[in-house]
Amino acid sequence: MSVHDDLTTVQRCLDDLYRSVGRLEKQLGSGGLEMRRVLVDADHLRESVALLREAVTTPPAPARPDLVSIPDTPYDPSLWIDSDDEGLGARDRRAP
Repeated sequence: MSVHDDLTTVQRCLDDLYRSVGRLEKQLGSGGLEMRRVLVDADHLRESVALLREAVTTPPAPARPDLVSIPDTPYDPSLWIDSDDEGLGARDRRAP
């Protein structure tokens, strides 16, 4: 059996459980602590299976690209002639 088939089977059983709990709620009423707890637990199971289904159907994150090596040789100083010193402002002006 595949994971998808197993999840479908679990969902079907969970739907049956939810219907049975609904019938019990009609017979016993929803005011008791025990009944409220069963209802909350059934809701948690339903949410958990939905999250599990989503996690299984979500494609895995793409693999990290290969690392790019950066040479240790200095950059050409002409690349920086028209730029300002970062955070210091322009060369011919004063900082406030």
